Amino acid sequence: MATIGQWISGARVWTLPAAVAPVAAGTGAAAELHAGDSVRALLALLVALALQVGVNYANDYSDGIRGTDRNRVGPFRLTGSGAARPFSVRAAAFIAFGIAALAGTLLAAVCRQWWLLIAGAGCIAAAWYYTAGRHPYGYRGLGEVFVFLFFGLVAVLGTTYTQAGRVSTVSICAAIGIGSLASALLVANNLRDLPTDAAAGKRTLIVRLGDAGGRALFSALLLASWLVLVPVVVLHRPASVTFLALPLSLSLLLRVGGAQGSALLRMLRLTGQLELVYGLLLGLSLAWHP
Repeated sequence: MATIGQWISGARVWTLPAAVAPVAAGTGAAAELHAGDSVRALLALLVALALQVGVNYANDYSDGIRGTDRNRVGPFRLTGSGAARPFSVRAAAFIAFGIAALAGTLLAAVCRQWWLLIAGAGCIAAAWYYTAGRHPYGYRGLGEVFVFLFFGLVAVLGTTYTQAGRVSTVSICAAIGIGSLASALLVANNLRDLPTDAAAGKRTLIVRLGDAGGRALFSALLLASWLVLVPVVVLHRPASVTFLALPLSLSLLLRVGGAQGSALLRMLRLTGQLELVYGLLLGLSLAWHP
Protein backbone atom coordinates (compact mmCIF):
# COMPACT_ATOMS: atom_id res chain seq x y z
CA MET A 1 0.00 0.00 0.00
CA ALA A 2 1.33 3.43 -0.97
CA THR A 3 2.34 5.82 1.80
CA ILE A 4 1.04 9.37 2.14
CA GLY A 5 4.41 10.61 0.92
CA GLN A 6 4.14 8.43 -2.18
CA TRP A 7 0.64 9.72 -2.91
CA ILE A 8 1.93 13.29 -2.62
CA SER A 9 4.81 12.41 -4.92
CA GLY A 10 2.36 10.81 -7.35
CA ALA A 11 0.39 14.07 -7.44
CA ARG A 12 3.58 15.68 -8.86
CA VAL A 13 3.32 18.88 -6.84
CA TRP A 14 6.15 20.44 -8.87
CA THR A 15 3.64 20.75 -11.75
CA LEU A 16 1.21 22.90 -9.72
CA PRO A 17 2.72 26.16 -11.02
CA ALA A 18 0.92 25.27 -14.26
CA ALA A 19 -2.32 25.73 -12.30
CA VAL A 20 -1.36 28.77 -10.19
CA ALA A 21 0.26 30.87 -12.93
CA PRO A 22 -2.76 31.18 -15.29
CA VAL A 23 -5.11 32.12 -12.44
CA ALA A 24 -2.64 34.74 -11.19
CA ALA A 25 -2.23 36.21 -14.67
CA GLY A 26 -5.96 36.06 -15.42
CA THR A 27 -6.84 37.72 -12.12
CA GLY A 28 -4.28 40.44 -12.80
CA ALA A 29 -5.81 41.02 -16.22
CA ALA A 30 -9.25 41.35 -14.58
CA ALA A 31 -7.82 43.81 -12.04
CA GLU A 32 -6.31 45.77 -14.94
CA LEU A 33 -9.92 46.16 -16.09
CA HIS A 34 -10.82 47.30 -12.54
CA ALA A 35 -12.85 44.14 -12.02
CA GLY A 36 -10.77 41.83 -9.81
CA ASP A 37 -12.71 39.58 -7.45
CA SER A 38 -10.90 37.56 -4.77
CA VAL A 39 -13.70 35.02 -4.19
CA ARG A 40 -13.97 34.18 -7.88
CA ALA A 41 -10.19 34.06 -8.15
CA LEU A 42 -10.00 31.53 -5.30
CA LEU A 43 -12.68 29.36 -6.89
CA ALA A 44 -10.83 29.48 -10.23
CA LEU A 45 -7.61 28.53 -8.42
CA LEU A 46 -9.30 25.54 -6.77
CA VAL A 47 -10.59 24.40 -10.17
CA ALA A 48 -7.13 24.71 -11.72
CA LEU A 49 -5.30 22.96 -8.86
CA ALA A 50 -7.79 20.08 -8.74
CA LEU A 51 -7.58 19.63 -12.52
CA GLN A 52 -3.78 19.56 -12.39
CA VAL A 53 -3.71 16.96 -9.63
CA GLY A 54 -6.42 14.99 -11.43
CA VAL A 55 -4.54 14.89 -14.73
CA ASN A 56 -1.35 13.84 -12.91
CA TYR A 57 -3.08 10.87 -11.26
CA ALA A 58 -4.89 10.06 -14.50
CA ASN A 59 -1.58 9.98 -16.39
CA ASP A 60 -0.02 7.82 -13.66
CA TYR A 61 -2.92 5.38 -13.95
CA SER A 62 -3.14 5.25 -17.75
CA ASP A 63 0.59 5.10 -18.45
CA GLY A 64 0.95 2.52 -15.69
CA ILE A 65 -1.62 0.08 -17.03
CA ARG A 66 -0.32 0.52 -20.58
CA GLY A 67 3.20 -0.37 -19.44
CA THR A 68 4.61 2.97 -20.57
CA ASP A 69 6.03 3.64 -17.10
CA ARG A 70 7.74 0.26 -16.80
CA ASN A 71 11.25 1.61 -17.38
CA ARG A 72 10.71 5.28 -16.55
CA VAL A 73 13.26 7.58 -14.96
CA GLY A 74 12.35 10.65 -12.96
CA PRO A 75 9.42 11.12 -10.57
CA PHE A 76 7.91 8.25 -8.62
CA ARG A 77 4.95 6.48 -10.27
CA LEU A 78 2.24 4.95 -8.13
CA THR A 79 0.84 2.52 -10.71
CA GLY A 80 4.02 1.67 -12.58
CA SER A 81 5.92 0.95 -9.36
CA GLY A 82 3.14 -1.28 -8.00
CA ALA A 83 2.91 0.84 -4.82
CA ALA A 84 -0.79 1.48 -5.42
CA ARG A 85 -3.44 -0.52 -7.21
CA PRO A 86 -4.57 0.95 -10.54
CA PHE A 87 -8.15 1.19 -9.25
CA SER A 88 -7.01 3.38 -6.34
CA VAL A 89 -5.01 5.73 -8.57
CA ARG A 90 -7.95 6.06 -10.96
CA ALA A 91 -10.24 6.80 -8.02
CA ALA A 92 -7.85 9.53 -6.83
CA ALA A 93 -8.02 11.10 -10.29
CA PHE A 94 -11.83 11.02 -10.28
CA ILE A 95 -11.95 12.55 -6.78
CA ALA A 96 -9.76 15.42 -7.97
CA PHE A 97 -11.94 15.89 -11.05
CA GLY A 98 -15.00 15.87 -8.80
CA ILE A 99 -13.52 18.66 -6.67
CA ALA A 100 -12.79 20.64 -9.84
CA ALA A 101 -16.36 20.10 -11.05
CA LEU A 102 -17.84 21.23 -7.72
CA ALA A 103 -15.67 24.37 -7.55
CA GLY A 104 -16.45 25.09 -11.20
CA THR A 105 -20.18 24.78 -10.56
CA LEU A 106 -19.93 27.20 -7.65
CA LEU A 107 -17.98 29.62 -9.84
CA ALA A 108 -20.59 29.39 -12.61
CA ALA A 109 -23.34 30.01 -10.04
CA VAL A 110 -21.57 33.07 -8.61
CA CYS A 111 -21.05 34.45 -12.12
CA ARG A 112 -24.51 33.35 -13.29
CA GLN A 113 -22.84 32.03 -16.41
CA TRP A 114 -24.01 28.42 -16.64
CA TRP A 115 -22.44 27.88 -20.05
CA LEU A 116 -19.13 27.74 -18.16
CA LEU A 117 -20.10 24.22 -17.11
CA ILE A 118 -19.64 23.13 -20.73
CA ALA A 119 -16.13 24.59 -20.74
CA GLY A 120 -15.42 22.86 -17.43
CA ALA A 121 -16.61 19.51 -18.76
CA GLY A 122 -14.30 20.00 -21.74
CA CYS A 123 -11.37 20.62 -19.40
CA ILE A 124 -12.04 17.44 -17.44
CA ALA A 125 -12.45 15.40 -20.63
CA ALA A 126 -9.17 16.80 -21.98
CA ALA A 127 -7.42 15.98 -18.69
CA TRP A 128 -8.65 12.36 -18.75
CA TYR A 129 -8.17 11.56 -22.43
CA TYR A 130 -4.63 12.92 -22.53
CA THR A 131 -3.39 9.39 -21.85
CA ALA A 132 -6.65 7.46 -21.28
CA GLY A 133 -9.11 5.84 -23.64
CA ARG A 134 -8.55 3.97 -26.88
CA HIS A 135 -6.94 6.87 -28.70
CA PRO A 136 -5.24 9.15 -26.15
CA TYR A 137 -4.20 12.38 -27.83
CA GLY A 138 -1.00 12.55 -25.76
CA TYR A 139 0.16 9.43 -27.64
CA ARG A 140 -0.48 11.19 -30.96
CA GLY A 141 1.71 14.24 -30.48
CA LEU A 142 -1.08 16.64 -29.48
CA GLY A 143 -0.25 17.08 -25.80
CA GLU A 144 1.47 20.44 -26.16
CA VAL A 145 -1.39 21.81 -28.26
CA PHE A 146 -4.00 20.89 -25.66
CA VAL A 147 -1.84 22.19 -22.80
CA PHE A 148 -1.50 25.53 -24.61
CA LEU A 149 -5.25 25.62 -25.14
CA PHE A 150 -6.48 24.55 -21.69
CA PHE A 151 -3.67 25.64 -19.34
CA GLY A 152 -3.06 28.82 -21.33
CA LEU A 153 -5.97 30.28 -23.24
CA VAL A 154 -8.89 28.70 -21.38
CA ALA A 155 -7.37 29.07 -17.90
CA VAL A 156 -6.24 32.70 -18.22
CA LEU A 157 -9.14 34.01 -20.29
CA GLY A 158 -11.65 32.02 -18.26
CA THR A 159 -10.29 33.51 -15.03
CA THR A 160 -10.46 37.03 -16.46
CA TYR A 161 -13.94 36.53 -17.88
CA THR A 162 -15.44 35.15 -14.66
CA GLN A 163 -14.30 38.30 -12.85
CA ALA A 164 -14.60 41.04 -15.47
CA GLY A 165 -17.33 39.67 -17.73
CA ARG A 166 -15.08 40.24 -20.74
CA VAL A 167 -11.54 39.72 -21.97
CA SER A 168 -9.00 42.24 -23.24
CA THR A 169 -5.93 42.47 -25.43
CA VAL A 170 -3.81 42.32 -22.28
CA SER A 171 -5.52 39.12 -21.11
CA ILE A 172 -5.16 37.49 -24.55
CA CYS A 173 -1.42 38.25 -24.63
CA ALA A 174 -1.08 36.99 -21.05
CA ALA A 175 -2.88 33.78 -22.02
CA ILE A 176 -0.50 33.22 -24.94
CA GLY A 177 2.52 33.82 -22.70
CA ILE A 178 1.32 31.46 -19.97
CA GLY A 179 0.25 28.87 -22.53
CA SER A 180 3.71 28.97 -24.12
CA LEU A 181 5.39 28.31 -20.77
CA ALA A 182 2.91 25.56 -19.86
CA SER A 183 3.68 23.87 -23.19
CA ALA A 184 7.41 24.33 -22.57
CA LEU A 185 6.95 22.51 -19.26
CA LEU A 186 5.45 19.53 -21.09
CA VAL A 187 8.20 19.67 -23.71
CA ALA A 188 10.83 19.49 -20.96
CA ASN A 189 8.99 16.53 -19.42
CA ASN A 190 8.80 14.71 -22.74
CA LEU A 191 12.45 15.41 -23.56
CA ARG A 192 13.35 13.60 -20.35
CA ASP A 193 11.06 10.70 -21.28
CA LEU A 194 11.92 10.58 -24.99
CA PRO A 195 13.85 7.25 -24.97
CA THR A 196 11.28 5.36 -22.90
CA ASP A 197 8.31 6.93 -24.72
CA ALA A 198 9.76 5.90 -28.08
CA ALA A 199 10.40 2.36 -26.83
CA ALA A 200 6.85 2.08 -25.44
CA GLY A 201 5.23 3.37 -28.62
CA LYS A 202 4.10 6.66 -27.06
CA ARG A 203 4.36 9.01 -30.03
CA THR A 204 4.58 12.33 -28.23
CA LEU A 205 5.37 15.46 -30.21
CA ILE A 206 8.97 15.22 -28.97
CA VAL A 207 9.27 11.62 -30.19
CA ARG A 208 8.02 12.83 -33.58
CA LEU A 209 10.33 15.86 -33.70
CA GLY A 210 13.35 14.09 -32.25
CA ASP A 211 15.75 15.31 -29.60
CA ALA A 212 17.10 18.32 -31.52
CA GLY A 213 13.65 19.36 -32.70
CA GLY A 214 12.26 19.11 -29.18
CA ARG A 215 15.00 21.33 -27.79
CA ALA A 216 14.40 23.88 -30.55
CA LEU A 217 10.68 23.87 -29.74
CA PHE A 218 11.42 24.42 -26.05
CA SER A 219 13.56 27.46 -26.89
CA ALA A 220 10.92 28.84 -29.27
CA LEU A 221 8.20 28.58 -26.63
CA LEU A 222 10.32 30.42 -24.07
CA LEU A 223 11.07 33.17 -26.58
CA ALA A 224 7.38 33.45 -27.49
CA SER A 225 6.43 34.01 -23.85
CA TRP A 226 8.63 37.13 -23.78
CA LEU A 227 7.77 38.49 -27.20
CA VAL A 228 4.06 38.46 -26.41
CA LEU A 229 4.78 40.45 -23.25
CA VAL A 230 5.89 43.47 -25.29
CA PRO A 231 2.36 44.67 -26.24
CA VAL A 232 1.27 44.10 -22.63
CA VAL A 233 3.98 46.46 -21.40
CA VAL A 234 2.99 49.02 -24.05
CA LEU A 235 -0.61 48.92 -22.80
CA HIS A 236 0.24 48.66 -19.10
CA ARG A 237 3.74 49.85 -18.23
CA PRO A 238 3.97 48.30 -14.74
CA ALA A 239 3.88 44.89 -16.45
CA SER A 240 7.56 45.46 -17.29
CA VAL A 241 8.23 44.12 -13.77
CA THR A 242 7.65 40.66 -15.26
CA PHE A 243 11.01 40.95 -17.04
CA LEU A 244 12.63 40.34 -13.66
CA ALA A 245 12.07 36.65 -14.47
CA LEU A 246 14.03 36.93 -17.72
CA PRO A 247 17.37 35.76 -16.23
CA LEU A 248 15.77 32.44 -15.25
CA SER A 249 14.52 32.04 -18.80
CA LEU A 250 17.97 32.82 -20.20
CA SER A 251 19.46 30.22 -17.85
CA LEU A 252 17.09 27.62 -19.26
CA LEU A 253 17.95 28.59 -22.84
CA LEU A 254 21.61 28.04 -22.02
CA ARG A 255 20.89 24.67 -20.39
CA VAL A 256 18.59 23.16 -22.99
CA GLY A 257 21.27 22.52 -25.60
CA GLY A 258 23.28 20.04 -23.58
CA ALA A 259 21.08 18.87 -20.70
CA GLN A 260 20.97 15.08 -20.33
CA GLY A 261 19.68 12.65 -17.71
CA SER A 262 19.22 14.26 -14.30
CA ALA A 263 19.97 17.68 -15.84
CA LEU A 264 16.73 17.38 -17.80
CA LEU A 265 14.85 16.76 -14.58
CA ARG A 266 16.44 19.89 -13.13
CA MET A 267 15.46 21.82 -16.27
CA LEU A 268 11.90 20.57 -15.87
CA ARG A 269 11.65 21.91 -12.33
CA LEU A 270 13.20 25.23 -13.32
CA THR A 271 10.66 25.60 -16.13
CA GLY A 272 7.86 25.13 -13.59
CA GLN A 273 9.47 27.77 -11.38
CA LEU A 274 9.76 30.14 -14.34
CA GLU A 275 6.08 29.77 -15.18
CA LEU A 276 5.11 30.43 -11.56
CA VAL A 277 7.31 33.53 -11.19
CA TYR A 278 6.23 34.82 -14.63
CA GLY A 279 2.55 34.37 -13.79
CA LEU A 280 2.80 35.94 -10.33
CA LEU A 281 4.84 38.93 -11.48
CA LEU A 282 2.55 39.48 -14.45
CA GLY A 283 -0.60 39.18 -12.36
CA LEU A 284 0.62 41.50 -9.59
CA SER A 285 1.93 44.10 -12.02
CA LEU A 286 -1.32 44.12 -14.00
CA ALA A 287 -3.23 44.73 -10.78
CA TRP A 288 -1.01 47.72 -10.00
CA HIS A 289 -2.49 51.05 -11.05
CA PRO A 290 0.09 53.75 -10.24
